Amino acid sequence: MTVIADITVPADAFVLGRALRDVPNVEVELQRVVPLYEQVALLLWVVEGDRRAAEIALRDSPEIDVVTMITNTAGGTLFEVEWANDLDGVVRALRESRARVLEASGTAESWDFRLRFTTHENLSRCNILLTEDGIPVTLRHLYDPAHLPKPESLSTKQRDALLTAYRNGYFEVPRGITQTELAKRLDLSDSAFSQRVRRGVASLIEQTLLSEEQPRR
Repeated sequence: MTVIADITVPADAFVLGRALRDVPNVEVELQRVVPLYEQVALLLWVVEGDRRAAEIALRDSPEIDVVTMITNTAGGTLFEVEWANDLDGVVRALRESRARVLEASGTAESWDFRLRFTTHENLSRCNILLTEDGIPVTLRHLYDPAHLPKPESLSTKQRDALLTAYRNGYFEVPRGITQTELAKRLDLSDSAFSQRVRRGVASLIEQTLLSEEQPRR
């Protein structure tokens, strides 16, 4: 039976976390589903922090073979990254348990993953492999896909930012809390918090209001 798990691991357990650990205030989001057992390349957005420093760090990493900048926008820089086949740590665990990465984002401290496993045995295999490598893993949520809400484009971090803002009166009139206060609670810069809220709101609009619009004639 398919199962979906939300986990958190230390940044130094993942190749991208190790590559970017010295980039101040870095925040990265994966672009799409990544079947790690079929390929060792992925697209990632650097959405916060020094993008040039992030690019240099990726290119200097001995574990990464190829780094290609795809596009640079106001909201972030998109890179394609390819790494070697013989990596250990999180990549090995996900590959050997045949996990599919549905969503992932990270900072210099930790990485959050939403993973799909085809069986509970594969989920257990992933946990065993992580434990064998001495990687502490936090299981945040475990889902039966049949009872998940419809697919959404909100990342875990965007969801947390929006819920924290809502629960603390940020959207009330007058506001019950300032952007700066919320940013401090989430240990973010004002800019990073603002970007998360804007991207989250934009995603919700696309999922609800735009999806309900009738085609114009």
